[in-house]
Amino acid sequence: MYTLARQLLFKLSPETSHDLSLDLIGAGGRLGLNGLLCKAPAKMPVNVMGLDFPNPVGLAAGLDKNGAAIDGFAQLGFGFVEIGTITPRPQPGNPKPRLFRLPEAEAIINRMGFNNLGVDHLLARVAAAKYKGVLGINIGKNFDTPVERAVDDYLICLDKVYAHASYVTVNVSSPNTPGLRSLQFGDSLKQLLADLATRRAELALRHGRHVPLAIKIART
Repeated sequence: MYTLARQLLFKLSPETSHDLSLDLIGAGGRLGLNGLLCKAPAKMPVNVMGLDFPNPVGLAAGLDKNGAAIDGFAQLGFGFVEIGTITPRPQPGNPKPRLFRLPEAEAIINRMGFNNLGVDHLLARVAAAKYKGVLGINIGKNFDTPVERAVDDYLICLDKVYAHASYVTVNVSSPNTPGLRSLQFGDSLKQLLADLATRRAELALRHGRHVPLAIKIART
């Protein structure tokens, strides 16, 4: 089945294949069919950041940016599902083509650029999902927000997703958002983390729960 599906998807452009696959996984999740396609994963519980994961293999952010298929991916046996990267306002991302196949390396090049429908849309999808497992929400800044004001975007997103996330990932690694990677060094990173930690303390008191923060940085 995988070989046939791969052959069919490779007849389409990479981004069309991506969108179609996401739609199909989401539809399978709504119908409760995805669990029939794979064996139940081995139980390998781990505790990280104070959270209990049923197994250590999760879905990374970037595949389901808008939370369109949360239940579908959960039914495939992932130990956690991380959605996003999300920004305060919707944005189209980089011009197409922006996703490229490297068949000889069984890999892709992703230059999509935080294309997403905005944090409010994502929260509506989270509210509609039945998944009760570990849910990470990955947050970033809008393309047109000056890097000097980037913390404002992260705080907006943190405020909105805090009550709905098991953990929140702060993405400062994307090479496709101008100036973003400058936030992962020195005083810029210290100030960003300090502001987020202060806001998290306020949100923890308000919501009565502590939500861990993870930081996504680029390998240098």
